[in-house]
Amino acid sequence: MLAVRLADPVPVGATAPFPSREGPTKQQVRKTILALAGPTLVEMFLVTFVQMIDMIMVGHVGPAAVVAVGLTNQPILFALSAFMALNVGTTALVARAIGAGDRATAERAATQTLVITFFLALLVAGLGFSYARNIILLMGAGPDVVDQGTGFMKLVSLSLIFSTIGMSVAASLRGAGDTKTPMWINVLTNILVIVGDYIFIYGHLGFPAMGAVGAGWATLLARVISAIIFLSAIFNPRGALTLAWRGYRFDGELVKRILKIGFPAALEQFVMRGGMLTFVRIVASLGTVTYAAHQIALNILGLSFMPGMAFGMAATTLVGQNLGAQRPDWAERSGYETRHLGIILASFMGAVFFFFGPWIIRLYTSDPEVIRLGSIALKIIGLIQPAQSSQFVLAGGLRGAGDTRWPLYATAAGVWGVRITLAYFLVLHLGLGLTGAWLAMAVDQFTRSLFIGYRYKSGKWKAVKV
Repeated sequence: MLAVRLADPVPVGATAPFPSREGPTKQQVRKTILALAGPTLVEMFLVTFVQMIDMIMVGHVGPAAVVAVGLTNQPILFALSAFMALNVGTTALVARAIGAGDRATAERAATQTLVITFFLALLVAGLGFSYARNIILLMGAGPDVVDQGTGFMKLVSLSLIFSTIGMSVAASLRGAGDTKTPMWINVLTNILVIVGDYIFIYGHLGFPAMGAVGAGWATLLARVISAIIFLSAIFNPRGALTLAWRGYRFDGELVKRILKIGFPAALEQFVMRGGMLTFVRIVASLGTVTYAAHQIALNILGLSFMPGMAFGMAATTLVGQNLGAQRPDWAERSGYETRHLGIILASFMGAVFFFFGPWIIRLYTSDPEVIRLGSIALKIIGLIQPAQSSQFVLAGGLRGAGDTRWPLYATAAGVWGVRITLAYFLVLHLGLGLTGAWLAMAVDQFTRSLFIGYRYKSGKWKAVKV
C-alpha cells in the first residue's frame, strides 16, 4: 500500500502517494511509478512469456492447432468485455476512496464487484460452452480446425468462471496500491499452464496427446487454482484490502457509481473486440497459413502491450489516489512521468521486433512462408511502439480519473474508423494480404494515441465526479 498521510490542504484522513506538502520531486514520482508498475510489468512479462511458450507448444502441433486457438481467443476476449465495466470502475473507485482515506467504501466496492462477477461469469461461460461449435464456425474456421477449436472453446469457456474471479480481485487490489499480490498469483498460474500444456498437449504422465484441446485443459485447471489463491488473498484481514463480507447486501447506489465509471470502458472493449472479430474474419479469409502467421505475430506482439498496460495501471492508481487527495496537479504530473517511462521501454521493444522478428518467429514454426509473413508484420508494428505505449498509459490515467468516455471514443475511431476500413481496402481491394492488415493496425494505434493525448492535455478529466 503506497498511500501515506498528507498535510493540508488535503482533507483530514485523506491519503496520496506523495508525502511532501510542496510536491514530489521527479525522482520521487518515478520511484513511486516504478514501485507500482514494476510488479505489474514483471507479472505481464512473465505471463506474456508463458503465453508465447504456450503458443510455441501449440505451433509445433501444426498450423491448424494455432488457428484453432487463435480463432477461439477472439470471442473469449469479446466475452471478457462484459466484465470491464466492473473491473475498471472498481479500480478507479477503490483508488479514489483509498486516496480520500475511506477504506470502508473501497472494501464494499470490492465485495459488490466480486459477487456480481461470479453470477455474470456463470451466464457467459454457459453460453460459450453450449454454442462453442457455432461460434467457431462463425469465426470462419475451416474443416481442419473445427473439431480442435470446438473442444478448446468449451474448456476455455468454463475457465471464464475462475479467471474472472481473479480479474475482479486483482482490479480491487491494484486500486488499493497492491500490485505485488496479483503479480505472484498470475505468475504461478501461468507456470501451471505451461506444466499442464506439456502434459496434455503432447501426452505425458499417462495422458493422451490432445493437441489444442490439451491446452484448454491446462488453462482450465490453472484458472481454478488461481481463483482459489486470489480469494484467499482478498479474504486475508491483513491484506491491502479485505472483503466487506459480513452482513453483505446488494448496494445498488455503489454499483451504480462503479458502472458509471466502468460502463464506457466496457463499451470500449465491446467496440474494440467487435472490431477485432471483424478484423480476424478479414485475415482468416487469406487462408490457414496466413492466419497462422498473423496469430503468431499477435502472440509476440503481446510483449509490446506489457509496458503500456503495466504503466497504464500505475497511472490509473496514481491519478485516482491523487485526485482523491485533491491534488490534480500531482495527478497530471504522474500521468506524464508514467508515459515517459513507458515510451522508453516500448521503444526498446519496437527495436527488437524490427531487427530480430524472423529469429523470434522461428521459435514457433519452421514454415518459411509463416516466418516471412510474420516478420513483415513485426517490422510494421515495431515502428509504432512509442505511440501505442503513449495511448495505453494516458488512457490508464483517464480511467483513474473516471474519465472513461474518451478512451471509448478513441477506440471507436481507431478500430472501426481506421483499422477495419483500411484493412478492408488494403487486404481485399489492393491485395496486400497480411501486410495490408498490419499497416491498418499501425495507423489505428497512431490515431488512438492522438485522441488520448489531446484529451489528457486538455485537463478536463480533473473535474470528473465519481
